[in-house]
Amino acid sequence: MTDKTDVLIVGAGPTGLVLALWLTRLGVRVRIVDKTAEPGTTSRALAVQARTLELYDQIGLADAVLARARKMTTVNLWRTGKHVARVVFGKMGGDVSPFPYALIYPQDEHERLLIARLAEAGVRVERQTELTAFEEAPDGVRARLEHGGAASACGAAYLAGCDGAHSAVREGLRIGFPGGTYNHLFYVADVDARGAVMNGELHGALDTTDFLLVFPLADDRHARLIGTLRTDAGHPREELTWDDVSQRVIEWMRIEVERVRWFSTYRVHHRVADRFREGRVFLLGDAAHIHSPVGGQGMNTGIGDAVNLAWKIADVVHARADSSILDSYEPERIAFARRLVATTDRVFTGVTSDGAIARLVRLDVVPAVAPAVFSIRAVRRFMFRTISQTAVHYRASSLSEGRAGGVHGGDRLPWVPADRNGSDNFTPLASLAWQAHVYGEATRETQAACDARKLPLHVFPWRPVMARTGLQRDALYLVRPDGYVALADPAGSAAAIASYCDARKIALAK
Repeated sequence: MTDKTDVLIVGAGPTGLVLALWLTRLGVRVRIVDKTAEPGTTSRALAVQARTLELYDQIGLADAVLARARKMTTVNLWRTGKHVARVVFGKMGGDVSPFPYALIYPQDEHERLLIARLAEAGVRVERQTELTAFEEAPDGVRARLEHGGAASACGAAYLAGCDGAHSAVREGLRIGFPGGTYNHLFYVADVDARGAVMNGELHGALDTTDFLLVFPLADDRHARLIGTLRTDAGHPREELTWDDVSQRVIEWMRIEVERVRWFSTYRVHHRVADRFREGRVFLLGDAAHIHSPVGGQGMNTGIGDAVNLAWKIADVVHARADSSILDSYEPERIAFARRLVATTDRVFTGVTSDGAIARLVRLDVVPAVAPAVFSIRAVRRFMFRTISQTAVHYRASSLSEGRAGGVHGGDRLPWVPADRNGSDNFTPLASLAWQAHVYGEATRETQAACDARKLPLHVFPWRPVMARTGLQRDALYLVRPDGYVALADPAGSAAAIASYCDARKIALAK
C-alpha cells in the first residue's frame, strides 16, 4: 500500500513545522516525518527576528510567541574585565515593522508551540520515521519510510527536505554542499547563575583569545552562555564537559554559575548547497545552508524558506498558477543564503580571529565607537533592517516587476502603521492570498479588473506617512501571499495586472 499526500516533509524542526503549518492553512495535504523519538529538549537557536514575527502574524501565531519570549533591546560590551559600552537599541525599527525588536525564544519551547498549533490543525508529526529512499515519477515522488523496523511507501506530489545539515534528502539527490568549518571549538551552556550580568540584557565579552556571549532567557536567573573552548583540554570533543571551560572570562564578568542545565560543544560551519531544488524535491533550512550564529539568522532563514515555498506549492496544487512558479524558489532563496553566509563569515572571522588587526578592531575600535555609532538613528534603522531580515528582497526574481516610488517589485511590502480605525496595511495579509493595494484612490477600471480575477483590492486613504515608507500615491501594488510586492505599477493601471498574471500563468480566481 502507498499512502498519498500533496507534500511529504522530512524533518520536524522549525523549518519543517512552519512549512507544514502554512501548507495546511492553505488547504494542502501534508505528512511530516522525523527520525527522532521526541522534539528537541534544549534551547539551541534563540533569536526570533521581526520578519519571522510578521510571517507568524499572518497565521495568527505572533501573539503566542510574544507572550512566551523576551524582547532583546540592550547590548553590553565588556573588554578584558571592564564594562566599556552599553548600547540601547530600544524600538529601533519602530517605523519599519509592527515588531520593532528581536526576541529570545528557546528553540525547544518554539518547537513545542509549532507542534501544538499543527496538531490543532489536525496534523501530527510522525516520530521515529526515517526516509530511506525516494525517486521521482512523472506524477510525483515515491518515498520509502521506515518506522519501528517496518517499511512503508508514501506517494507525494512534492518532497521537502527540512532534515538538517546531514540531510538524507540532499544526499539522496547527490547535491554538493560546499563550504568549510572554522578552526575554533565552541561550547554552549544553559545555566542558572547570579551576577550583575543576569539583568535581562545581552552581554558580549571581548578578549585577546576568548570571547563570551550571555543571552538572557525567560527566567531572570537562567541564561545561555556561548564561548570558545580550548582544544588542548586533553579529552576527545565528545567527552568535554563544563569543567573543561576556561573560567577566566566568566570570572572577570563576575558570573556565578550555580547549575548547568545543558552543555554541548560544536564547530561552526559555513556551507550553501549547490542547488535548492531537483524536480519535485526541495531543500530548505539547514539542509540547504548553514552558517555562523552571528546575528541569530539561521532558524529565521529556514522559516523564510518555508514560507517562500509554501504558497507557491499551494498555488500549483490548487491550479491557481502554473508549475513554473516553483522555478522562482531556488533563485530567490539561494541568493539570500549566499549573501548571508558571506556576511556572517566576515563578521565571525573578525570576532574570533587571532590576527593583530582583528584584535585591535575587536578590543579597541568597536568598544570605543559602538555607543556613538548606534546613537545615530539612520545607523540603528539600517542595522534593524539587516538583522531583522525586513531588508530581504527578490528584485532579481522572475516574479518581480516594476517600480513605484521607492518600492520595487520584489521588495517586502512596506509597513504603514495603523490609522485611527486601528488597522494597518499588514492586516489583509492574514488571508494568505494574492491581493492588490492602492494607497490613495483606485480607478474604476482597476476595481473592475480585480473583481474579474477575484483579486481582493485594498484601498488605503493617503497619509503622509505612506510617502515616508517609499509608497507612491495612487500607484498599484500587487502583493504575493508572503507579503512581498510582485508588481509595482506607478500608473495604477488595470492592464498591468492582466499583463503580469497572463505572462506568468497565474490565474488567481480558482
